[in-house]
Amino acid sequence: MNRAVVVFGLLLAIALPLSLLAGRVWLWPDATPNAAIILAELRLPRALLAVIVGAGLGAAGAAMQGYLRNPLADPGLFGIAPGAALGAVVALWFGYTTSAWLLPLFALLGAGGAMALLAAIAGRTGGIALFTLAGLMVASLAGALTALAISMAPNAFAMSEIVLWLNGALTDRSWREVTLAAPLVGLGVLLLWRTGKPLDALTLGEPVARSLGVNTGALLWMLTAGIGLTVGASVAVAGIIGFVGLIVPHLVRPFTDSRPSQLIVPSALAGALLVLVADSAVRVLPFVTELRLGIALSLLGAPFFLWLLIRMRRGLA
Repeated sequence: MNRAVVVFGLLLAIALPLSLLAGRVWLWPDATPNAAIILAELRLPRALLAVIVGAGLGAAGAAMQGYLRNPLADPGLFGIAPGAALGAVVALWFGYTTSAWLLPLFALLGAGGAMALLAAIAGRTGGIALFTLAGLMVASLAGALTALAISMAPNAFAMSEIVLWLNGALTDRSWREVTLAAPLVGLGVLLLWRTGKPLDALTLGEPVARSLGVNTGALLWMLTAGIGLTVGASVAVAGIIGFVGLIVPHLVRPFTDSRPSQLIVPSALAGALLVLVADSAVRVLPFVTELRLGIALSLLGAPFFLWLLIRMRRGLA
């Protein structure tokens, strides 16, 4: 167990109970009417879902940056998140939201389709450059189809639902979403954790990794499956929540030796902490309507991304 696991694990253990109290109306168990029901049916599933989504996105970001050896890599680059979003948009477009399970199911099918297309293009060679370009192509295609669906929405209500969902939020989520996301994200994080040692070898270069016995093709498949499960399940229950996979590994690296195997689990904890704190913050902000979680994290992530670019430019100068 490295220092990062201890630090972010303790912070998460402190933040989780505090998040249950946060909201437009602060919850005091001994003074608030129906506090037990509010905690059990509203606050607790929402907090747990924030932890699950954040853990999946954080682990996916650490694994992706380790595979591509690029500190600016983000899970959205793979095209899996846009693919999941496209699947959900199709469900909203056709009005399939009357069933509680259809929208998440379509989102997971979209993520699976993006995974299959990505693996079909880059799966045999396993080359990092081809894999990156294939991911950009899948993301571009999914984004274009999503924009097409929005522009051709059958009515204003459907367009509004699509736009709101794409902004990402944990509002009005229940135990149903927790039950759906938890096993998928858990399996995805486990697969990504298993890629840790091969990713360590890959930092020395693909030829060296192969000489050390790393099967780069199998690594690519495991990585794609792990990211597909974590990102796909997260998008299925919460919409698009960006920049978590970009920010979190950079927060974790100062506490580790920067090897990918030492980043994945701490990044899952740090991602859970980041999304939990951000979701608590949007509940407390005194706006007329609750700020969407995806917008809040984008407002945080975009300046962070700019700071990374400036720092990298100064390092190259």
